[in-house]
Amino acid sequence: MNNGLPSISVVIPTLNSERALDRCLESVDRQDYPRDRIEVIIVDAGSVDGTLETARKHKVDKVLPNPLRTGEAGKVVGIDASTREIVALIDSDNVLDGTDWLRRMVKPFENPQICSSEPLYWSYRREDSVIDRYCALTGVNDPLCLFLGNYDRYSYLSGKWTCMRVKEEIDRGDYLEVVIDKDSVPTMGANGYLVRRDVLKTVDYHPYYFDIDVVYQLVQMGYNRIARPKTGIIHLYCDGVGLFHRKQKRRIDDYFYFKKSGMRQYKYDLRSTGYASYIVSTVLVLPLVYQSVRGYARKRDRAWFFHPLACWITLVAYGSSTIKGMFRARMQDRSRWSQ
Repeated sequence: MNNGLPSISVVIPTLNSERALDRCLESVDRQDYPRDRIEVIIVDAGSVDGTLETARKHKVDKVLPNPLRTGEAGKVVGIDASTREIVALIDSDNVLDGTDWLRRMVKPFENPQICSSEPLYWSYRREDSVIDRYCALTGVNDPLCLFLGNYDRYSYLSGKWTCMRVKEEIDRGDYLEVVIDKDSVPTMGANGYLVRRDVLKTVDYHPYYFDIDVVYQLVQMGYNRIARPKTGIIHLYCDGVGLFHRKQKRRIDDYFYFKKSGMRQYKYDLRSTGYASYIVSTVLVLPLVYQSVRGYARKRDRAWFFHPLACWITLVAYGSSTIKGMFRARMQDRSRWSQ
């Protein structure tokens, strides 16, 4: 520690991320955190756009190759190369919200029992795309999670950051101190997740770092005290319906591929009635419209009315990929991917 501030390794996987990466790195550069306490590690999967030029412009500390090409593999490379006390897993489409973001995120580590820290919110901004505002309002990128109650950011729809059972939640003023139940672990661990490096090294995360699987393993090992600072992170998830569909399909395709390969550990509750509720609500549409109207009444933004379309796109993507995955699971091609 230096004046109470831990050193931080910021790990950012990239693949054709020029458009978003510049804003991401600008937000890191603007932090009122001692620069000598931060190392920025870019792990690139073979970008052919201006991603590497952007990294050099911002004078990042390390640029490393990612031969396996996925973001999960890139995180492994970055973590292995990290040297600081805290590892901050930032995606290339994340923007740190405010110049004091890092200070607020590391403050809970003053408590030696806190093993990790994750923002409580997706930052909501009127200037963002309809889909990005929808995600910030609902607290999810995957609308199925609303029906399962398994999410990890504050939702204006439920008024909660998760509907999963937690053992204990203590309001510490600047953050919530949460004790996670080992049998009820929310899908967390990405987009601004900070974790003690020595704790992280107790987990086997090779060759792919699956965010929720790592959190799940840590909780099972007793590292279950997590901070939720009362701050947000901006997620430039997508700005069009086509990209939203592609990301939903990539999520489920990759899940089936790695699940069949025996690499996934997180256990989804397949007994949840939320799956049936999601399917019925999506087919009938009216329950989704009701949710949209209810959300709009709580925070007025027409982005709420993307909800029915988001549910239909996700249902079609998940349904088709589930059927295909039963016969031939395969990872989505990254050769033309861009952020």
